[in-house]
Amino acid sequence: MTQVIERGTPLPAPPRAGGRRRSPAAAACVLGGAMAAGLGLGFLAVLVIVLWISSPYPDSGPGGALHLAAGLWLLAHGTDLVRYETLSGVPAPVGMTPLLLVALPVLLMRRAARLGSASGDGSDGDEVLPASAVFSAVTCGYLAVGSLATVYAAGGPMPADPLSAAWHLPLVAVLAAAGGVWVAKGRPLGPLPEWVPKGVRRAVARPRYALALRSGAAGALVLLGGGVLLVGASLAWHGAEVQGTFLGLTGVWSGRFAVLLLALALIPNAMVWGAAYALGPGFALGAGATATPLGFEGAAALPLPRFPLLSALPPQGPGSPVTWAVGVIPVAAGLAVGWFAVRRAREVSYGETALTAGLGSVVCGLLMAGLAGAASGPLGSRELARFGPVWWQAGGAAAAWTLAVAVPLAVAVHGWRNRPPAASAGDEWHASGTRDLRWETLRRAAGAPLVPAPAPVAAPVPPVPPVPPVRPQPQPNPVPVPEPGPEPEPDPVPTPIPDPVPVTPVAPPVPPVSGARVLSRRRPPL
Repeated sequence: MTQVIERGTPLPAPPRAGGRRRSPAAAACVLGGAMAAGLGLGFLAVLVIVLWISSPYPDSGPGGALHLAAGLWLLAHGTDLVRYETLSGVPAPVGMTPLLLVALPVLLMRRAARLGSASGDGSDGDEVLPASAVFSAVTCGYLAVGSLATVYAAGGPMPADPLSAAWHLPLVAVLAAAGGVWVAKGRPLGPLPEWVPKGVRRAVARPRYALALRSGAAGALVLLGGGVLLVGASLAWHGAEVQGTFLGLTGVWSGRFAVLLLALALIPNAMVWGAAYALGPGFALGAGATATPLGFEGAAALPLPRFPLLSALPPQGPGSPVTWAVGVIPVAAGLAVGWFAVRRAREVSYGETALTAGLGSVVCGLLMAGLAGAASGPLGSRELARFGPVWWQAGGAAAAWTLAVAVPLAVAVHGWRNRPPAASAGDEWHASGTRDLRWETLRRAAGAPLVPAPAPVAAPVPPVPPVPPVRPQPQPNPVPVPEPGPEPEPDPVPTPIPDPVPVTPVAPPVPPVSGARVLSRRRPPL
């Protein structure tokens, strides 16, 4: 069969060996994910190179600085690093992830996913990729660069643990890419897919779960805000110790600038530590040393690192009323959970409200458990193997505190909002029957209905048939009329009797109306 092609018509691209055509949109998404990883690496590389150049005593050349930048980029994803150059000669793991540093790869990956989802709109032949294709392409490009960075960091002073990088790096990439695609698609909150069991889909569609997520997030935010207040108050209270530690670490401005950057990156971690301290479990500072509101023991024998944030720790010894006062923070978190768990609808039962508040407490506990796990990690192999709050203790304490406060408050608020209107003693303004009596009394006193009745519509008059004209008839000859006789005298006129005066009925006295209110007539719309 001969195929006729018009002159000027572009020929279709030949298919690839596998029978599939290359998608430019998918390639652009892969490139976007790779660029997101490259931008994060480049930012940290520039920062480390600047600090290396300004340092008066560099330990290695520019190659070592670049290897260290790759290690820091992996640390921002939660990957554990291994430090081989120690005084004891035993490799020491470094798993304390600065939470502020995590924002760099997350924002870049999220933006790459958003740009990949909005690349084509279907006009002029543009290819529109589904959300699953954009997600897969961006994630693959990011993980490809992450694998190369892991291999490159292995030759530096602080290489990454391969097993830790194997699941931390994909986890952060998947969550960030999913969030970017979800935002690009308009934040859909539709039903779950068909492969999910029907009972689960019906249960999740209920409004209690959305309220539970909102109330749990509100409780977690209150806990984090209380943690910030505790950290700020402790830094101000131990201002002299913090300043002495900061100035004693190094005497050059580049070193102090690096210490300041590290302290700023660890502020979110300190915020989570403060929230865990207020909840009761506290945070660990090594083997056998835990700071809680009830006491702080065992830290004197540990080789704690000299760092400004660690100088603001509470004093050792038993707790005091000042440390016990931090219990106000979890109580406030429970109040927030209970307040946001109440629905406005009147048909909601008390049991449903209590269940929603309980689910919000569970959500708050899960959020705090995740944050505590991300904000803690080892800083050594022996005494400093445990550093930071324990995730299950912090999460369990958050759920218990908020559950004990949120459920009674939610039930009380629900009952207060749905209470029936009560009339005061001696005033039956809203009682049944009294309103109709007042209305009838007002109508009689006004002498006319308060609401004028509509004017009656006149019935249509049937048309009158025309009357035919009457023709004049000829008059007959006049008949002679005899003359009248004398008229008789008229009878005397009787005296007129006056008509009786109609008696006007007197209306009965109107009883006084107390508290009456005349409604004003509204002007009808034009």
